Amino acid sequence: MGIIYNAQSRVAVAQAPRRILVTGGAGFLGSHLCERLLEAGHHIICVDNFSTGLMRNVRHLSRYNSFSVVNHDIVEPLDIEIDEIYNLASPASPPHYQADPVHTTRTNVIGSLNLLELAESRNARIFQASTSEVYGDPHVHPQVESYWGNVNPFGPRACYDEGKRCAETLFHDFRARRGVEVKIARIFNTYGPRMRPDDGRVVSNFIVQALKGEDITIYGDGTQTRSFCYVDDLIEGFVRLMGTDPSFSGPVNLGNPGEFTIAELAEQVVEITGSRSRIVNRPLPVDDPRQRRPDITLAERVLGWRPRVPLSEGLKDTILYFERVLAQSVREREEVA
Repeated sequence: MGIIYNAQSRVAVAQAPRRILVTGGAGFLGSHLCERLLEAGHHIICVDNFSTGLMRNVRHLSRYNSFSVVNHDIVEPLDIEIDEIYNLASPASPPHYQADPVHTTRTNVIGSLNLLELAESRNARIFQASTSEVYGDPHVHPQVESYWGNVNPFGPRACYDEGKRCAETLFHDFRARRGVEVKIARIFNTYGPRMRPDDGRVVSNFIVQALKGEDITIYGDGTQTRSFCYVDDLIEGFVRLMGTDPSFSGPVNLGNPGEFTIAELAEQVVEITGSRSRIVNRPLPVDDPRQRRPDITLAERVLGWRPRVPLSEGLKDTILYFERVLAQSVREREEVA
């Protein structure tokens, strides 16, 4: 049996097993979500085009008879029997979503439209993994859900930022005009095991550089801030949001309100790894936000949710994961040689 959270009482109650579609299911977040839902007793269909997702992230889930993987790009329609949909399909790090900005926009807009139409046809509840990037380089700090954001529609990040903003509009309109039950989460910086070494985001960059003894590269002067949420905490927020009453759709911020400068993050990574890497500075990329921290008042009130894992603890687990991944890469290169 799974669990569902009542939006008013915030009490977990039993939920019958459901057929759940997880798009982007072989990615960093998607694979953790698939694992969590399988453990709760649901039947999971993992859809991924493997542009950034990795089969190794979900291979261990093949032990579940209730788990299946479909290689599919959501810019093409799906016809499948499901009860719920979690839409996590989209490259999420700048190097990956900027590699093909047109396809990133198509994934977030046309892909979301396809999934909303599937949800409507199946009378299914649907979850949208939106992002704190919808706030852009914010003029309001910390960011609240009512803030409209400060986004450059023509900048290098626009394919992702504006793609997610348009997806939220589609979700809102399908709920208002067609009665589809939607849930929208705005995800703030998340880290943990199964991030890709070439992910390009700050936590994975710093850890990989430190473990390899390379210079740790800070873009800008290091005073810009981020709030880092451990993946297990975030997945708990997903499940609680999906289990809320139909009257609540979000958007709701999901992230850790603890705020750190990028320089502080680099220092923690160096300390935990015991690395001798130097910290060096490079020019700040265009449109890189100066501050990022969620106001999670709504998540606390409606979901009864608040992150529990401190950054220092989460970094230790993440560093151990990257140590294993990098060691495996070395072994594979040696075998080839």
